[in-house]
Amino acid sequence: MRDIMAITKALADQNRVSILLALQSCELCVCQIIALLNLAPSTVSKHLSILRQARLVEDRKEGRWVHYRLAGEAAPPEVRAALAWVCTSLADSDTVQEHRRRLEKIVAVDPSKLCSE
Repeated sequence: MRDIMAITKALADQNRVSILLALQSCELCVCQIIALLNLAPSTVSKHLSILRQARLVEDRKEGRWVHYRLAGEAAPPEVRAALAWVCTSLADSDTVQEHRRRLEKIVAVDPSKLCSE
């Protein structure tokens, strides 16, 4: 039950759902997520922490950057089901389409330049 509650809490915020949808296409560093959402780094960090606690995302550290990706095949079934539901349900939404366009521009920028701003 605790896992389901953590997942539902994580999915109860539009910014966190936007992060999950952005991670469908590729792994992103924190700076890229900040640029996409146009939020303060501390706010994005809190959102990512909640997503990580719900096991919806995984992270890896590379030098000074932390990269995030959606939970993989080793994730619990409820996590995989929640991710599939969110990604399928919102795939055609206008917000998702706009974020995809913005994300294309963001990932085209060298992360070392983006993260130094």
